Amino acid sequence: MTFVAAKTVLSVDQVNALKHKNFLPTNDPDGNKRRKPTAGATRRFNKAVSPMSIPRIQAIPQSNLPFGEDVKPSFRTKTAATRLTPDELTEIETVAEGAGQVVSEWLRETALRAARRRPADPAELVLAEVWALRYALLNLFHAAAQAAAEGRQLLPDSILKIRDQADARKLQQAHKLLEDFSASEGKGRGHMP
Repeated sequence: MTFVAAKTVLSVDQVNALKHKNFLPTNDPDGNKRRKPTAGATRRFNKAVSPMSIPRIQAIPQSNLPFGEDVKPSFRTKTAATRLTPDELTEIETVAEGAGQVVSEWLRETALRAARRRPADPAELVLAEVWALRYALLNLFHAAAQAAAEGRQLLPDSILKIRDQADARKLQQAHKLLEDFSASEGKGRGHMP
């Protein structure tokens, strides 16, 4: 811990030395016993140094956040344990060492990467492609009919734009369709006796 006094950085030991010098009590129980007061020191002590007469030492703020809103580090306080065979442990240690990590760090990163990766549900992927095909066909028929009504041809850029829109929205729409289906199926099951 460091303190700043008149733009001079002082360590805790230096602050304690100043306390000893001015005969103020310190947190160190043996601190006042180490030095024997001299005649001059006794005279200074008899003058009674008031804590209010000593210049205050202010700490430099470590954060720009308002008081009480300091960013707190997230400490790892939970444990996930598993049992391994000696062969499995050797395999994990070899891979972790090859990655330049300790075993616990490698296991944590591998587990979190697997947990955060969204698994590809085959039904969702098929539904996404069917939705994209439906979207593209309907929009192509509509654009072609509109172009024919206006006496013009459908431009290749329009076709590519429709395809790109279908590709951009297909996974999101498939996910929404599955969620809606699951929600409606859950409500239907709740009403059955």
